[in-house]
Amino acid sequence: MASAVEQLARNANFSALAKATELKKRIYFVLGALLVYRLGTYVPIPGIDPEVWAGIFKQKGGGILDMFNMFSGGALSRMTIFSLNIMPYISASIIMQLATAMSKQLEELKKEGEVGRMKINQYTRYLTVILATVQAYGLAVGLESMNGPSGPAVPDPGMFFRLSTIITIVGGTMFLMWLGEQITSRGVGNGVSLIIFAGIVAELPRAVGSTLELTRQGQFSGAELLMLVTMVIGVIALIVFVERAQRRVVVQYPKRQVGNKMSQAQTNHIPLKLNTAGVIPPIFASSLLLLPLTVIGFVGAGGGDFWADVTRYLQHGQPVYMILYGLLVVFFCFFYTAIVFNPEENAETLRKYGGFIPGIRPGKNTADYLDYVLTRISTIGALYLVFICLLPEFLIAKYQMPFYFGGTSLLIVVSVTMDTVAQIHSHLIAHQYEGLMKKTKLRGRRR
Repeated sequence: MASAVEQLARNANFSALAKATELKKRIYFVLGALLVYRLGTYVPIPGIDPEVWAGIFKQKGGGILDMFNMFSGGALSRMTIFSLNIMPYISASIIMQLATAMSKQLEELKKEGEVGRMKINQYTRYLTVILATVQAYGLAVGLESMNGPSGPAVPDPGMFFRLSTIITIVGGTMFLMWLGEQITSRGVGNGVSLIIFAGIVAELPRAVGSTLELTRQGQFSGAELLMLVTMVIGVIALIVFVERAQRRVVVQYPKRQVGNKMSQAQTNHIPLKLNTAGVIPPIFASSLLLLPLTVIGFVGAGGGDFWADVTRYLQHGQPVYMILYGLLVVFFCFFYTAIVFNPEENAETLRKYGGFIPGIRPGKNTADYLDYVLTRISTIGALYLVFICLLPEFLIAKYQMPFYFGGTSLLIVVSVTMDTVAQIHSHLIAHQYEGLMKKTKLRGRRR
């Protein structure tokens, strides 16, 4: 009986999806946009010998380059127009959010509503161009100094190559930024997250194949492979459990006089997610660590022992890298949670509509209580993110596991999938509600 009911529910969802024309257009737009993105990861930068670069990347593989290659969806290993992916835009967003929290002028601009938000977004775009230009220049200079067994990576170095590389890479980054904004407004889900998600998922089959090949060659034992599979399943289960976990704060609304009618007392709740920040802290932390290492890895590699030591200390598996990564994840967890949920604004909204938390006075006491609860659950969420992101780091450093099976990549894939599916369900519910309202109006006209 239960299985029959579940089957009927699935059929109802599929039929609703078939009728939701607007939702289908949104999904098709997302798929088309991601297809364009994946095609762009195979368009090489002009002036580079692909075979020589492939050999150099394989030789220098491991550590921070593999991490950057994971976020770029394999574009860095092929040195394409999307080599920087959308990471400069994420770095610019981090800087602007930090500046908004510290600058009164930007904070006032943010409070202006849609107009202020558009201005801040414009500033973020300008900063993205600056960061992408700096990183692209460092990449171009670094490529000119690289030589493989069969020759230099850039056959004709010079100012023309540097300018063409900067223009090409900055243009690719700005196109991805625009594409992400289009996905968010005209598609389903967050555009930036979906672009990173698509890059990770597209490279997963290759990571699985390389892992199986290492096992076949004896470099990766059967026990280690079983441990990897167990770890991946366990991490996915933990992510799903925590991302769905909520702390529900009970809110009561007393009886109110609405016109000539007396409304009944109601009980509601404020759902506070255990991990309010979602995938933002690991992405932001990785982006900040990758930003200086991009310049150090390519420009400073031959600049002396100091840059070599810095690069070595910030490699995956090194204590300095893990400490910095963990601290940045904790910082952005609390920072982004404070941006998303403001206890004072929520307390004022409750007071305005007559709501109150049982046993807590409205106003400042309610704001303090919400801040206390949010701080406690954010602490648990931060520890969870640090555990998810650093546990695979130990395994990767010890057993040379692919980065695509790491905690950060799994967190992004699972969280983005859950968020996108939730938005699709929301669109379906809205579509069914609109259909029900149309039927009600038609019946009213017939009568």
